[in-house]
Amino acid sequence: MDSVAASVAVCGVSGSGKTTVGESLAARLGWEFTDGDDLHPPANVRKMSAGIPLTDEDRRPWLDAVGAALARGARVVACSALRREYRDRLRSAAPGASFVMLDAPREVLAERMAARPGHFMPVALLDSQLATLERPGADEGVLVVDATEPVTGIVDRIAAWLGQR
Repeated sequence: MDSVAASVAVCGVSGSGKTTVGESLAARLGWEFTDGDDLHPPANVRKMSAGIPLTDEDRRPWLDAVGAALARGARVVACSALRREYRDRLRSAAPGASFVMLDAPREVLAERMAARPGHFMPVALLDSQLATLERPGADEGVLVVDATEPVTGIVDRIAAWLGQR
């Protein structure tokens, strides 16, 4: 698997399962996992914790930190990368990166978010994330996966896709 993909960004809105899938994928492939949530500047975490959506200006330093992690050799990174512009910014930093977008209905996302007490991202910000989301265009080469499927099935699908790249 190491020869087919330099790294993979597991993307999607909050509650889509980026961390769970990313950790499972990394374990399956024997790769390092980095959670993009851990790369947010403290000001971003405070803002989201207060229920205030991030702006593009807020996201840029975070995206640069995620891109730098990918460029340094982080193999699997969980990062929302909601807009094409954000994914392109990551691609610029790590040209060999592959992208997987986890997709789930709003009600599933809200239920998952409500079930994770202590996380800085409140359910109240879900609609702003969904409004920001730009589904990947066919020309982006992003694998879009149904995030309501079992994690093992999602990981199997991603691993097979990476093997074809």
